[in-house]
Amino acid sequence: MELPTPADLRERRNELGLTQSELAERADVSQPLIARIEGGDVDPRLSTLRRIVNALEAAEGGIVRAEDLMHETVIHVAPDDELRKAVGKMEDEAYSQLPVIQEGIPVGSISQSDLVHVDEDARGEPVREFMSESFPTVSKNATLDEISSLLDHYKAVMVTEDGETVGIVTEADLAARLS
Repeated sequence: MELPTPADLRERRNELGLTQSELAERADVSQPLIARIEGGDVDPRLSTLRRIVNALEAAEGGIVRAEDLMHETVIHVAPDDELRKAVGKMEDEAYSQLPVIQEGIPVGSISQSDLVHVDEDARGEPVREFMSESFPTVSKNATLDEISSLLDHYKAVMVTEDGETVGIVTEADLAARLS
């Protein structure tokens, strides 16, 4: 078990938006003790450190992360798939866009707006000829705020782990979570 350093504790507290006083209250210790621990002026007893870490973990439990929002089944097409396959999947699933994934890695996206001016003769062409840039990627630990910010500019966010796609989050997922 690796113990957190004073800098780790301060960083985690700040990420969670807690003041020293709020953390002290949650951990049932004094604020000056939190300040001294974070400053490296005092080495806390293991029992005190455990109370502080438990308080931080409890506070973190209220944070919504990508893994809480994502769909693990990602309906997608490959760059070599025919355009008609993408159109068919969008129609079948009632989606306005799909990620383009090659060997587990997001490489682009295709949307109805990409297909507006495509005639029937081009339906046999590969998706790569019509796809747009890939949706942005985040880790499973990305917060709701981070994802929401990305969804202000993109139609979806891909969730990856070690470069491989493990999920997708769309505005609809956010709306469903917040309702």
